[in-house]
Amino acid sequence: MAKIYVLLYNARTESEGIHTIQMGDRTKVLMFESEDDATRYALLLEAQDFPHPSIEPLEIGEVQEFCQKADYDYELIKEGMLAIPPETNIETDWKNEEIPKKKDLPETTHDMSSDELDRIRRQLEELI
Repeated sequence: MAKIYVLLYNARTESEGIHTIQMGDRTKVLMFESEDDATRYALLLEAQDFPHPSIEPLEIGEVQEFCQKADYDYELIKEGMLAIPPETNIETDWKNEEIPKKKDLPETTHDMSSDELDRIRRQLEELI
């Protein structure tokens, strides 16, 4: 299978997340053919004050399978294409085998476990 490059946050940790973009009501994962193009995109994100992602090589099928399970779209950025990040970006848990659908997410914080609240607090603190 072919290798592609994706942007990961907290790579190889319990809180690992893959960079996604929101397109209307759909979430999309970007897969880059070229490591240089992925690096350029990551630098553009940093210029918009997003956290620094790591560029990780993965098998294209692994990312496609993740997207299918998560009901996400994906886009292959061909080498030399200039991808520019939109202003709306989200992070998604990469290693979470049970991917929650939007309708399954709790509507209020009292429905969340203390571990989930601590995880969200840590993510918010990293943004500050």
